[in-house]
Amino acid sequence: MQVDPMTYRDLDPGQRILMGPGPSNVPSRVLQAMASPCIGHLDPYFLEIMDETQELLRFLFQTENSLTISVSGTGSSGMETCLVNLVEPGDKVLVCVNGVFGTRMCDIVTRIGGQLIRVDAPWGRAIDPDDVRRATKDKGASLIAVVHAETSTGACSPVADISKVAREVGALFLVDVVTSLGGMEVSLDSMGIDAAYGGTQKCISCPPGLSPVSFSPRAMEKLNGRKTPVPSWYLDMTMVSSYWGPERKYHHTAPINMIYAFREALRIIAEEGLEERWARHRLNHGALVSGLEAMGLEMLVPEDQRLPMLSAVLIPEGCDDLAARRALLERFGIEIGGGLGDLAGRIWRIGLMGHSCRPENVFIFLSALESILRAQGVKIREGGLQAASRVYDEASEYRG
Repeated sequence: MQVDPMTYRDLDPGQRILMGPGPSNVPSRVLQAMASPCIGHLDPYFLEIMDETQELLRFLFQTENSLTISVSGTGSSGMETCLVNLVEPGDKVLVCVNGVFGTRMCDIVTRIGGQLIRVDAPWGRAIDPDDVRRATKDKGASLIAVVHAETSTGACSPVADISKVAREVGALFLVDVVTSLGGMEVSLDSMGIDAAYGGTQKCISCPPGLSPVSFSPRAMEKLNGRKTPVPSWYLDMTMVSSYWGPERKYHHTAPINMIYAFREALRIIAEEGLEERWARHRLNHGALVSGLEAMGLEMLVPEDQRLPMLSAVLIPEGCDDLAARRALLERFGIEIGGGLGDLAGRIWRIGLMGHSCRPENVFIFLSALESILRAQGVKIREGGLQAASRVYDEASEYRG
């Protein structure tokens, strides 16, 4: 087979304002770090970079866990990593489901032979810790798993309260923090979280490709006491941890340049400060929601259960969902997400994550959406931009 190399264009995706469920926009510093020279994965310099990445990641996770690393793969690889290492055939695993990503954990549990106990909540609502308590009282569980920030709905579940239930029954506690990590408090040690996995592409604002994970001493005890081998060779933390640890035992070729980028993204977070970063997400979320509601749009999730980095808004009557999102992308360069599953065609998922979480994006989006809805003949109220502006004017934490 012959190909003409001139057939293939130079890469030029253009500029986008990424305001969907991920990825978020990536700072130039992170892209520059990613373009640094590639060296060997056992080069002494790179091993120092790995150590620094672990230190910065422990800071982000707010943990002292020794096994705190990045798995070579996207957030879904982190999900699978935690489950294949901590679940053996026959183990009872309680999974909380209030959206797409809880169902994915259920799928993995059954594939690896765990006994699934499922606790459901309506999509767009938080998991009720009392429902978890009742289910564990009736059926027991060696591991309880929940999605902290459900990306498919914008709902936030109370992980600290569910952690108490896990401690009451002696179960390990696993939390999906893919969307929450870097945008709201995720403090593994104080929240009693035994295992967690995230993704680089959301509030961390690094390109997708790595999944930060962390295992507590209780989780490591379970892992090291397994009666059966971890079913995935590539994701076996008994081996991968030896590469990230002082032994530096070869396991696989690490994605060197992705780790450069991840380290730089973590440096940016440390420079900003965790509390300041969480406050920035809360502030811009508040302005966005105020603007949307002033226009007459309704949110899917009750106010006390909403995420600060992802907002699910009901698509107004008379609006063409696909045409509106296409117009946002083609006319304004703005990407947002549509609904998944039963929420397809019913909601938009609007992200304000990491580097994308900034006032100018709030104002640009509200202005663009108003223009598109009016062009479609959708009845909306005036005053969205003014409502958002008042939030910034009234916020003592806002510094411009």
